[in-house]
Amino acid sequence: MTSQLLIAPTETVWRSTDSDQVRPRRRNRKKRPRLTLTLVLVLCSLAVLAPLYVTVSMAFKTTAQAVNGNAFSLPSPFSVDGFLAAWSLTDFPRGFAISVFVTAITVLGTILLSALASYAISRNWHRRFFRWSFYYLLAAMFLPFPVLALSQVTLTGLVGLDNPIGVAILHVMFQLSFSILLFTAFLRSLPEELEESARLDGATTGQVFWRIVFPLLAPMSATVGIFAFLVSWNDFMMPSLITSDPSLQTLPVLQSIFQTQFSNNYNVAFASYLLALAPAIIVYLFTQRWVMSGVTQGAIK
Repeated sequence: MTSQLLIAPTETVWRSTDSDQVRPRRRNRKKRPRLTLTLVLVLCSLAVLAPLYVTVSMAFKTTAQAVNGNAFSLPSPFSVDGFLAAWSLTDFPRGFAISVFVTAITVLGTILLSALASYAISRNWHRRFFRWSFYYLLAAMFLPFPVLALSQVTLTGLVGLDNPIGVAILHVMFQLSFSILLFTAFLRSLPEELEESARLDGATTGQVFWRIVFPLLAPMSATVGIFAFLVSWNDFMMPSLITSDPSLQTLPVLQSIFQTQFSNNYNVAFASYLLALAPAIIVYLFTQRWVMSGVTQGAIK
């Protein structure tokens, strides 16, 4: 009996010691993937922040500093001559106004048309026509503008839409597929009891949509609007091919024209780039939380 009592505590001690040795190993295994992920995120952040830093620093340099071959040096002294030259040489106010006009039509048109189409599809999913319409719109996502560029340029020229209005209409059309996908996933998660109670009170389909459903789509509408804004504001190919009048081009196209004409004025070129990038960066910084929350809600629900 005595030997058995003495052996039992010894075994307990050895077992506890082994478990203590295993625990740090497990902790180290957990730390290694986190360290690798952190390094990957740091590299990805540097890939974005380094070009942005060069753009900002070059924009505030003088012409002599911009051509000295040291792009990462700080401007000394700071100069805004590049911004003043870019403002006048690129006719920035006109290009900015045209870009705002095209982007505003794109955002509003995408939200309204996508919400209406998604509501019709989600509430009539049991009907074959609406279900196949949804699949048809999803298939359109695999047809980007470069594939259809020649036909779109020809058609817009024939109907007189080779202008910013035609560009805005095409932006809306090419944004519908992805936007309807987001709206439909969100709408199918909303309870239909709210609509049924409103219909019992005598509300029409239009009243149900505008007074009940559309306000509930505010998070997803913000997400769709932000995506449409970024795509429309940064688009270069479609305006350059569709718009026939060079004086009606958007900012990205004006930047390209300016770069080919004044390629040696690096400070002026980077200042113009920064002027064109600033609205998109500001909008995304203030609205990125809505993008993530809208996509997450649509995915989870």
